[in-house]
Amino acid sequence: MSPQIKKPIMTEAHFDDFLKLDIRCGTIIKAEPFPEARKPAVKLVIDFGGDLGTRKSSAQITKHYDCDALLGKQVMAVVNFPPRQIGPVMSEVLTLGVPDDAGEVVLVCPDKSVPDGGRLY
Repeated sequence: MSPQIKKPIMTEAHFDDFLKLDIRCGTIIKAEPFPEARKPAVKLVIDFGGDLGTRKSSAQITKHYDCDALLGKQVMAVVNFPPRQIGPVMSEVLTLGVPDDAGEVVLVCPDKSVPDGGRLY
């Protein structure tokens, strides 16, 4: 079992805290290397459809994913955090992932195709 999994549960949250997070599904429409990042990363453009449109993100996912294979992949992301400057890129959403046994990021994705912009609940 990896050290990430053994961490204690964080501070107790209330259901209202969960409702503050806007977690949506989107499709990766552009993925390119991000050599300027401190840790190996990929620059993503994700299409959330409708009013959300496309948003940029940076993700440290280079161990399991190459840029070409990411195109068309649906992923989950928090879309209502404030934008965050990561090197020369303004990351507009937090793309979600979980660590594998080695601590490398595995993306959180729906197991069936769903409409872009679908909200997690």
